[in-house]
Amino acid sequence: MRFVESFRVAADALRVNRLRSALTMFGVVVGVAAVVVLVAIGTGARDLVRSEIEGLGSNIIFVAPGEFALGSAPSISRMRLDDVGYLGRVTGDEEGIAVGLSSGETVRAGREETFANVVGTNDHYNNVFDRPLRRGRYLSRTDVETRRRVVVLGAGTARRLFGDVDPVGRQISVAGGTRFRVVGVLSEIGSTFGQARDSEVHVPVTTAQRLFGVNRVDFIAVRAPSKDDVPRLQRDIVDALESRYRGEKFSAITQTQLLGTIGTVLGALTGVLAAIAAISLLVGGVGVSNIMLVGVRERTREIGLRKALGARQRDILAQFLVESVLLTTLGGVAGIVLGVAGALTISALSPVPAAITWWSPAVAFAVSAGVGVFFGVVPARRAGRLDPVIALRAE
Repeated sequence: MRFVESFRVAADALRVNRLRSALTMFGVVVGVAAVVVLVAIGTGARDLVRSEIEGLGSNIIFVAPGEFALGSAPSISRMRLDDVGYLGRVTGDEEGIAVGLSSGETVRAGREETFANVVGTNDHYNNVFDRPLRRGRYLSRTDVETRRRVVVLGAGTARRLFGDVDPVGRQISVAGGTRFRVVGVLSEIGSTFGQARDSEVHVPVTTAQRLFGVNRVDFIAVRAPSKDDVPRLQRDIVDALESRYRGEKFSAITQTQLLGTIGTVLGALTGVLAAIAAISLLVGGVGVSNIMLVGVRERTREIGLRKALGARQRDILAQFLVESVLLTTLGGVAGIVLGVAGALTISALSPVPAAITWWSPAVAFAVSAGVGVFFGVVPARRAGRLDPVIALRAE
């Protein structure tokens, strides 16, 4: 029996038992769709993290106390503001070093109030992170040295407190009533790692230290002159701080290291999700094998007649194997369509990102066809080995 004839017979068999074929394919459809959707979500999350980290800058070094480990609790910082000058002598560029001290606080202007991340920083912040201004000016060295109560608002905070009114020159209160004068408004930037960057409020770090009753800074950010200088500066910065603070450990992390660590975690998570979804394919394959075995039993006389008319064992084997592969292949195509539609819907209607890669539907389709071959071999071999005389006598 030629392949075309085997395909025609298999298609006729599926057409005759439409409901049973549809129910058998359902497990394969669900499995393939689940693989496509979960891989798309995992890939989209990884792309989102990559873009947010790269948006911070490719040559920025973040200095923090303790050993860096993703998910570990932050260490209590002993770093101080005068570390900027100390590290400036190490790096050769004090103006490329910014500090950060932050706390979530309620910010008020008249009757309006909002919750914002109050960031105490120095006048070098814009040299490091390149945050453009929409109005006014940024913090100056004089603001930091004299502990002025001046503030630069994030775009979101300015909009919630003042609406369409220009806030520059107006007064706001921070942390229970301390009054600040608005000197600038940052341009809109969006969020990073789920943190609304436009809800930040920047004040001089010295003013923030007095406001919060501390003398530390939470982190130091250093902009290297180029990517090639980053490894050397990392070593120099860590050595300098550990020499200054005996017995303390420090980490100097780049966005590339953050990207690699988080990418590894997200890649492993995507693999686990895909493996879980693939269990549905396994269940669907067992269902295909079971239905094919039932089909062999129901069509015993047909098999006997074909063999009596000259069909060889491999012809019968090909007939049932093609039927099994056709069943799972059709299920795979339907699953890919459903999975792509589901991923696009999730991406459009929810904050969960989804990015469809070419390889996930291709792999899902190949696996679905492989499931048909794997789980169709046993029923096909059983059909091919039937004795024609015994088969013709079957009731």
